[in-house]
Amino acid sequence: MQIITEAKRPSAVAVESPPADLAALLLIRHFERALLRLFADGQLDGTTHTCLGQEHVPVALAPLLRAEDTVFSNHRGHGHYLARYDDPAGLLAEITGRVGAVCGGVGGSQHIHRPGYLSTGVQGESLPVAAGVALRLKKTSPSAIAAVFVGDGTWGEGAVYEALNLAALWRLPLLVVVENNQIAQSTPIAANMAGDIAGRAAAFGVEHVRLTGNDITDLRARLAPVIDRVRTQEGPAVVEFDVRRIGPHSKGDDTRDPAAREEARAHDWHDAYRAADPDLFDRIDGEQRDRVARVVDDVLARPKSVWERA
Repeated sequence: MQIITEAKRPSAVAVESPPADLAALLLIRHFERALLRLFADGQLDGTTHTCLGQEHVPVALAPLLRAEDTVFSNHRGHGHYLARYDDPAGLLAEITGRVGAVCGGVGGSQHIHRPGYLSTGVQGESLPVAAGVALRLKKTSPSAIAAVFVGDGTWGEGAVYEALNLAALWRLPLLVVVENNQIAQSTPIAANMAGDIAGRAAAFGVEHVRLTGNDITDLRARLAPVIDRVRTQEGPAVVEFDVRRIGPHSKGDDTRDPAAREEARAHDWHDAYRAADPDLFDRIDGEQRDRVARVVDDVLARPKSVWERA
């Protein structure tokens, strides 16, 4: 059965949002800002794509995902990793190729692996792999799911539809998390997508839920029953977040016009959370800014990692 629901964007975030959520949001925000500074200074190995403006998606999902679940990330995945593992030092060491890196410094910003987590920079690549893992989980860990993060641009890849077809046919425990930021690198969604993501999920009889706003408490309440249905093997689901990236596609290459950038900033969670409780926000903001600064100093003082073939 295909279900479409929508969470309307609230006028303000819930004041009772847990401090831990705010800390996670601000950790990711300051980490991403630090990466852009480090890239400008020539301190990073390879490229980097930040998730500025989209941090609330993985933070909302994090407590709903279990240790036995498998998460698949993408090129814009630092927030996915940090929300799941709270490991800024390991991630920064990976991106800068230093000792203590998650993957020995060979994966960089986009290609990270640890048990239960895999990211890739290849658009659409994760979905068929996630479907395969979901099939294994269905047979070996009945309550576990595979959760895969994709963007709106990924829906131009044929592998997406092959994976959805099998997931629907076999009722796989697959959660597709779409971070629809309305632009695929530099191409607006209106210029590259006929129809919408809801219609594409409907073609396979897959549940689709569209979520707007950035109130984590509200988003999590709406996500929980969807994920529960996936866990009980009622079939896969697509949850589509209406988000905007407030930073560039990667590094400094933001080709959007000023009006589009301003519209993106209007969607940002930052000011709404600060307005809800300025004292709490400023305290946690300072803590996370200092934490990231310490991590940067520590990691950059480490020697370069040495990768040895097993």
